Amino acid sequence: MIKKMLFMLVLAVVLAGCAAPTAAPTAAPTAEPIKAPTAVQTGPAELRVMVHDSFAVSENLVADFEKQNNAKVIFIKSGDAGMMLNKAILTKDAPLADVIYGFDNALLSRALSAGLLEPYASPLLADISEAFKMDAAQSALPVDFGDVCINYDKAYFAEKNLALPQTLDDLLKPEYKGLLVVENPAGSSPGLAFMLVTIANYGPEGYLDYWRALKANGVVIAADWETAYYTHFSGSSGKGAQPMVVSYGSSPAAEVIFASAPLKEAPTASIVTPKTCFRQVEFAGILKGTAQRALAEKFIDWMLSTPFQEDLTMQMFVYPVSSRAQLPDAFKQHAQIPAEPAALAPADISAGRDAWVEAWVEAILR
Repeated sequence: MIKKMLFMLVLAVVLAGCAAPTAAPTAAPTAEPIKAPTAVQTGPAELRVMVHDSFAVSENLVADFEKQNNAKVIFIKSGDAGMMLNKAILTKDAPLADVIYGFDNALLSRALSAGLLEPYASPLLADISEAFKMDAAQSALPVDFGDVCINYDKAYFAEKNLALPQTLDDLLKPEYKGLLVVENPAGSSPGLAFMLVTIANYGPEGYLDYWRALKANGVVIAADWETAYYTHFSGSSGKGAQPMVVSYGSSPAAEVIFASAPLKEAPTASIVTPKTCFRQVEFAGILKGTAQRALAEKFIDWMLSTPFQEDLTMQMFVYPVSSRAQLPDAFKQHAQIPAEPAALAPADISAGRDAWVEAWVEAILR
């Protein structure tokens, strides 16, 4: 009996050893940490550029910039240069744009004192004359310039055998009575520029006396450049009564380019004798707080590059600041650049501008 029990016990052990092995339990899988999804740019980066209403550029140039930088440029037209700058200042804590373009040296100090801009030393500044670089911190970079001058109707002076005035004082002579139309400096950029010419010549203490004398000699004051040039000036429509108008040194070239019939010679020209014109330099800058800093830098470089610099001449009838840019033939033949424009420091303009305009309105319009 005992032998039988031992035999059964051994058999059980043997059978247990021959059974299929049971799989060892495996540890529960360790959970991988969940990673936050990486932001993926699904389309072009958007760059917003605040500009004045006169801004223009060839569409193919913009398309090239967008393609090369995987970007979409949105231009925000914001009125004239003064209105644009005011809008930028009022919204500086929540900027409407990444880049601003079109404020000039008459507004430069206001832009700088408002703390709107981030410095950027573009490598293309090397191609620009020091005369145009008015911000040592390189937050306002020069893009173009133009000269506000007195333009005249060549035919009128030839037919009347009348000599051209050479100085501001000449405009007070009886032979020029009623022959000049200017723009209101309170609302017109060229009007403000010409008022600054008179301040540069006669000082803040004497410019109003000059204007009173000019008014006594029959000067016509228009609200804006369009009215002055296309309604009052005889050299554009041929129907105006005034053969002299405050306009731009590039206006004669525009007369040729936009003539309904081909012209060999411009019907108008500019008086560019010393201290009779005012040079406007327009600037661009990167608005503080932009989320597109790298793209904004590329846009500034693009504005200073030769293709844009050569394009702006025919688009906005201003001059490039880059020494590499070439002028179109119409500008070479018909536009005039004064050798000695009237000069006022941007800081002086900023400090006195509003008071000068207010005093002018009080003395001349009221």
